[in-house]
Amino acid sequence: MSQLQTPIRKNDSVVVIAGKDRGKRGRVLKVLPERNRVVVEGVNFIKRHTKPNPSRQVKGGIMEREASVHASNVQLVCPECGKPTRIGRKLLGDGRKVRICRKCEGVVDK
Repeated sequence: MSQLQTPIRKNDSVVVIAGKDRGKRGRVLKVLPERNRVVVEGVNFIKRHTKPNPSRQVKGGIMEREASVHASNVQLVCPECGKPTRIGRKLLGDGRKVRICRKCEGVVDK
């Protein structure tokens, strides 16, 4: 299976556009390009039942953590205009290829 290219990167601000957490905003904690999924802060919580493991200082019990969401269900939030947007690419004069906002034409990459 070929690796899919997603325009979303770690530490991007995104909004969920589909699913049970629709409308929530968060920061991307992890990108899983081989499965085309992202882990977003505060979105898609799951409960994990863990056994205590004293050698690793792990307490037992029910832990809540974020699970991954499919990349097609999140949309990048433009840092300039603050709106959810699709991503375009542009070649700057200094030779850098950057991501741009389709709504305000602002540069998403720092």
